[in-house]
Amino acid sequence: METGIEVRRTLGRGEGVFTLKAFEPGDTVMVGVLESTGITNHSHASQIGKNKFGFHSGLSSKLNHSCDPNCGIQLNASGGHNFVAMRNMPMGEEATYDYAMRNFTIEHFPENCSCGQGICRGSITGWKDLPEARKNAYQGFAAPYLIEMDRNSERDKPQRPGFLGHV
Repeated sequence: METGIEVRRTLGRGEGVFTLKAFEPGDTVMVGVLESTGITNHSHASQIGKNKFGFHSGLSSKLNHSCDPNCGIQLNASGGHNFVAMRNMPMGEEATYDYAMRNFTIEHFPENCSCGQGICRGSITGWKDLPEARKNAYQGFAAPYLIEMDRNSERDKPQRPGFLGHV
């Protein structure tokens, strides 16, 4: 049973998770408990390693995406994702996170994002497609395997030959 949060209807986005008390930056809003691992990727699967997906029990699947989230994720001892406040969250606020904080690529969501935030990217993207400024803003609130995968994909990119300057 989760304490300090509950599921409510949202305007235009189905259900969401809302706070029943205030949370400060760094507070755990919800503990992630992996229900199953070794599953294939689907809309409610969480990436839990480079090529590994799992499903969280409880209310995890009810947390909505936002391009300007108030929660981030941190891995816990079980390999699950805890949802942690990134900023002050007053009682009654919807808890949201950027799905890119857990998945390198996003394949199972509509093309258009409906978060309504001023900095909305227009679509729900994975970590690999985030602008560098967003990746930096999410430091400490994104899955560490994403950062490693990002480093490896940068290292694996073909190098462009240097410009020789001949005219």
